[in-house]
Amino acid sequence: MSFPSRSTIAQAVLLTAAVATLFGCTTLQRQGESRPPEPAPVATLPPAPAPAPAPVMADRAPPAPGAPAMAREQRAAITASSYAPRPMPMPPPASTAKYTAFSDNPWQRAADQPVSTFSASVDTGSYANIRRFINRGQLPPQDAVRVEELVNYFGFDAPGPEAGERDPFKVRAQVLASPWNADRGLIRIAIKGKDIAKASLPPANLVFLVDVSGSMGPEDRLPLVKSALKLLTAQLRPVDRVSVVTYASGTRVALPPTSGDRKTAINDAIDQLGAGGGTYGEGGLKLAYAQARESFIPEGINRVLLATDGDMNIGETNQETLKKMIEGERKSGITLTALGVGQSNFNEALMKKLADTGNGSYHYLDSLQEAHKVLVNEMTSTLATIAQDLKLQVEFNPATVQEYRLIGYELHALKREDFNNDKVDAGDIGAGHQVTALYEFVPTGAKGSVDPLRYGNEDKAAKDAPRVGRNGELAWIKLRYKPPGQETSQLVELPVMRPRAMPTLASLDADTRFAVAVAAWGQWLRGSSLIGDYGPDQFVPLAREARGEDRYGHRAEFARLAELSASLKR
Repeated sequence: MSFPSRSTIAQAVLLTAAVATLFGCTTLQRQGESRPPEPAPVATLPPAPAPAPAPVMADRAPPAPGAPAMAREQRAAITASSYAPRPMPMPPPASTAKYTAFSDNPWQRAADQPVSTFSASVDTGSYANIRRFINRGQLPPQDAVRVEELVNYFGFDAPGPEAGERDPFKVRAQVLASPWNADRGLIRIAIKGKDIAKASLPPANLVFLVDVSGSMGPEDRLPLVKSALKLLTAQLRPVDRVSVVTYASGTRVALPPTSGDRKTAINDAIDQLGAGGGTYGEGGLKLAYAQARESFIPEGINRVLLATDGDMNIGETNQETLKKMIEGERKSGITLTALGVGQSNFNEALMKKLADTGNGSYHYLDSLQEAHKVLVNEMTSTLATIAQDLKLQVEFNPATVQEYRLIGYELHALKREDFNNDKVDAGDIGAGHQVTALYEFVPTGAKGSVDPLRYGNEDKAAKDAPRVGRNGELAWIKLRYKPPGQETSQLVELPVMRPRAMPTLASLDADTRFAVAVAAWGQWLRGSSLIGDYGPDQFVPLAREARGEDRYGHRAEFARLAELSASLKR
């Protein structure tokens, strides 16, 4: 009996491997129907090596009887495997994430522009998104960093309004020395809304609007959303009702209005959600609002919760057009909360725009723990609105303040005349929500950043400013808000008095110190030159010392993130 030569066996093995590879590629193409087939790679066989005499291996034991052929075949297969085609590694998908570009608020001379006006914001998505970047070993894009969302992510211990008070929130103002420039000061404006126990919430009509398009397939998207919605479902009461609407290439009602005590039915509908197809976001929004109108609860909570990576590619995708559609829908008393997920294709610009327009808030879910914070720990804040269209206007006294700048809120700036215009939309405040705004200011006589006007009337402005009883004021704060469901706003006013000596940061409460540490971190992440050399060596220890009670560990986590971000930037 004669055996095939070694070269013949090697060529046969190679040919078999090539055919198997070609057949496997064709099979994969048939299975991947959501993308066009790619041409199959062409396998090239190497030339057969010339026959060579078998080497003499004196140190190896002779093969057992009946085994020489098997040994030669195994050696031939091992030799041939070095020529087998290997799949080329696929590069990571190019990032198409979208963020709204903006520049930091500049210094303003109080004699030229004494009034600053902006809309309140309770969005917190920027912080969770930044955390995702840092935990992956990356610094976030500059436009992903919005300082006010970082500060407002954290809870503060200041009490809300007492029983019997007219306004649904409490406003306070603090003055302190700036930690990054001893010749300047900070004004911290803190707004705390009244809290409502979960049991006291009005009945809720909720529509879970879930993006189930193909881009939602990864674990950090639809699977995370499903788990998050189950957390909220566990909090529902019999008086609540839930609908589930989905959109991909089309739209459908996955669950008609269902009582909150039928948790198994709700969870079963959530479990059935799977990802695939395009992204018809416009159609999903229309169907979700229609469901909310059908189950509308007068004097109740009527809200659409949109969960998506923000990637829309079917139907209307223009931000302004979608904004106008939602503006019309919100007049019916139905609000919109946006829950963002995803990474490379995350359209945060759209998510934030839709939530702000829909009289709701925007949150980014980077983990189930964040979902628990937003939908369980802060459920009343997320769902129940206590004040609508909250606007702030601060007028600085040129006699005591030379310059000022608002830290953050760049995307929420309003015109001065918008403050008294009740038709201009602004931010809404939920039960127990907290809003913090920080101004840095240059006292009159200190070195500023903006040259005075040569032909301006600053001398007259400064002379007229210190009227009777007002030369001890740094600024005058005004707030306008609408009670839920009303069209006419109410006004709240309070002065910011000039202290005899500005207190240092170290002498103030933990909440103020922690808020300043977070604001400094945000400016540092944006690469701002407005805080000088103030950096991680200062704000990381400050954050650690100002942790306070820290019930959920969010402040301790911040200190770790700040330290990690410093190692990435060096």
